[in-house]
Amino acid sequence: MDVRRRSDKPAYPTKEFTAGEKPLKPHKQQQEQDNSLLIASDALPLPLYLTNGLFFTMFFSVMYYLLSRWREKIRNSTPLHVVTFSELVAIISLIASVIYLLGFFGIGFVQSFVSRDNNDDSWDVEDENDEQFLLEEDSRRGPATTLGCTAVPPPPARQFVPMVPPQPAKIAAMSEKPAPLVTPAASEEDEEIIKSVVQGKMPSYSLESKLGDCKRAASIRKEALQRITGKSLEGLPLEGFDYESILGQCCEMPIGYVQIPVGIAGPLLLDGREYSVPMATTEGCLVASTNRGCKAIYASGGANSVLLRDGMTRAPCVRFGTAKRAAELKFFVEDPVKFETLAAVFNQSSRFARLQRIQCAIAGKNLYMRFVCSTGDAMGMNMVSKGVQNVLDYLQNEYPDMDVIGISGNFCSDKKPAAVNWIEGRGKSVVCEAIITEEVVKKVLKTEVAALVELNMLKNLTGSAMAGALGGFNAHASNIVSAVFIATGQDPAQNIESSHCITMMEAVNDGKDLHVSVTMPSIEVGTVGGGTQLASQSACLNLLGVKGANREAPGSNARLLATIVAGSVLAGELSLMSAISAGQLVKSHMKYNRSTKDVTKASS
Repeated sequence: MDVRRRSDKPAYPTKEFTAGEKPLKPHKQQQEQDNSLLIASDALPLPLYLTNGLFFTMFFSVMYYLLSRWREKIRNSTPLHVVTFSELVAIISLIASVIYLLGFFGIGFVQSFVSRDNNDDSWDVEDENDEQFLLEEDSRRGPATTLGCTAVPPPPARQFVPMVPPQPAKIAAMSEKPAPLVTPAASEEDEEIIKSVVQGKMPSYSLESKLGDCKRAASIRKEALQRITGKSLEGLPLEGFDYESILGQCCEMPIGYVQIPVGIAGPLLLDGREYSVPMATTEGCLVASTNRGCKAIYASGGANSVLLRDGMTRAPCVRFGTAKRAAELKFFVEDPVKFETLAAVFNQSSRFARLQRIQCAIAGKNLYMRFVCSTGDAMGMNMVSKGVQNVLDYLQNEYPDMDVIGISGNFCSDKKPAAVNWIEGRGKSVVCEAIITEEVVKKVLKTEVAALVELNMLKNLTGSAMAGALGGFNAHASNIVSAVFIATGQDPAQNIESSHCITMMEAVNDGKDLHVSVTMPSIEVGTVGGGTQLASQSACLNLLGVKGANREAPGSNARLLATIVAGSVLAGELSLMSAISAGQLVKSHMKYNRSTKDVTKASS
């Protein structure tokens, strides 16, 4: 390794000074030639070593003071965020010292480079040709001069270029836009359209209207997306789907469809009829478990259900200048005489919409009116919204100072867990029950009646209460609700309130048999509209015998579907609770819910 040392000989020729003339220091000579070259320490009001000593002393002193104060606060149980004036000054001083010290190290780093360039005392490696090398370097910038010449122009100001650390090749590659994936289009015309979408000349959402072919639009959109993102969509199927059926009602800008397997649980013996329940899921063991519950119910004589309520809700929010005016409207809409008029206005929106009641709640000068109405075989969100808008238009004439904040004020409450749905109900409110004999409990469910009753009390009731559950006093009702909803074209987001369920288990007939029930106050389903008209979902509804609208008894198909959902939940609750009671949960999931494929080979 080369050892650096100071050269005993000057790197440049120097001027001969006369007697009594003092030579300038090298640093000051350079400053006279180039006043733009200053180092950071020249701006300090005190010498650098004194400034450093001052801030280091302040830093450690303030830290000691604050730690002492905080220790006293902890001993006296005083909140740490309660700060006195002296502590505030100390904190500000601490921040200032930290900023200086951080800046000092940064200045020192830069200064080390500046000083090495500005210092006329050259640092050389131990080599005979060093001086010659420096002279050659100097000659490249211009003709060699001596410091004693008065006509020598000052060297140009040096330009400091910020140092950027080189980026690793891997990071640079990641920052680059991925290469587009190009799949040849079916025709030259399609290729031109794809290029237009990629270049932003044609909006992707307008393909259906401009082409008039929904499948072709989906194909072009999919290929354009691959080229824009550089990500392959291989595996997302495009063929075998009717894209015309979803235009304007189910999904916008489609690029394919997702395949979800559908299994069958049953037969479910409910109210004297047998049902094969379709369940769309990717969770192993779910269909098998529900099927075992159906078997236990069937072997015990079946289950019975009761529909308690049927009414979809929408709750607009309106505002007045005073709470008194809001209360006046509340009394107006709750008046039985006025209600008949409001119901007539509401019912004009649809052949099937029938207003049942209006429940009001006031928050200051804001009024929330929860409209409840029957909606036939439709789930009914759009239907009830149209009726509410009619009533709001009518009330605007009676109360011109009413300010409509929104058609939905979340007092409905849709797609959110809410106590109002748990207590008052929304959609279909259903209770379903069955008596499982002692023999079936032992042979089919592999457990004991007393064990199931105790587990239900400690898990579904006490455990859920300890967790502060809202409508979640069950084992896994949402599992079954979601699977049936997806298979039959329901809104999956409404699984939130539709899964409100309390599961009850009680020993009956001198403790030999098990009475099990599920109470679900807000099952939101329909057999017309939305995704129910798609081919696959329509087939599942047809399997249950509830496809479309019931013309003889409007609304009966949707109500029957709600009871089937509740009966399926009953079967699922019964089987899962039995598996937990018998200690079979982990074993069954290891058997049915784990892939046997070699993941490393599958990924390659």
